Amino acid sequence: MKPRPVPDSAWTEHLVFLGALVRNPRSVGAIMPSSVSLARGMVREIEPASRVVELGPGTGAITRAVVRRVGAAGRVLAVDTNPTFVERIQRAWPEITCVCASAEALPRLVGDLGWADVDHIVSGLPFATLPPAITLRILDGVREVLRAGGTFTTFQYVHAFRMPSASAFRRELSSRLGSEPQSQFVVRNVPPARVLTWHRPS
Repeated sequence: MKPRPVPDSAWTEHLVFLGALVRNPRSVGAIMPSSVSLARGMVREIEPASRVVELGPGTGAITRAVVRRVGAAGRVLAVDTNPTFVERIQRAWPEITCVCASAEALPRLVGDLGWADVDHIVSGLPFATLPPAITLRILDGVREVLRAGGTFTTFQYVHAFRMPSASAFRRELSSRLGSEPQSQFVVRNVPPARVLTWHRPS
């Protein structure tokens, strides 16, 4: 896959993001798109020609890095509930599959593509602010589709890392995938964040 730049300016990207934040702050969960440094941390485990799912691509800051990593032979499924974000992703990268749906439908969406499983999942979803029941259904779907040896990567902002909901999320995912996350601190992001990667045992 040849990566394409998002056709709008960085300023327009921020306006699109802030507009979505104002309309639905619980589903966006950030004040700015992810930085280049954070995006690099999010995709460092992705291999060329992989099958990758991105949950909550937003305006495409991490999608851009995903597309570069998987290369022409890779396949990408992006899932977002915001139709503005979905339209933007489809316009920038027509070679990937981007659907407007809840991440709770992940097993069905993966099955619709004819994939037996997924190599890597990256997520920008604000799990710490999602209703617990929704988070648990998403994590059940992650466990269902992620292959043995695959990875799940997300991030948590440093100011929220020790929130009970953030800690509960880490415990729940560790229980489902049978491993503890590796952590990378990313200073160059607003706000700074920890990138967390779970490796599902082979």
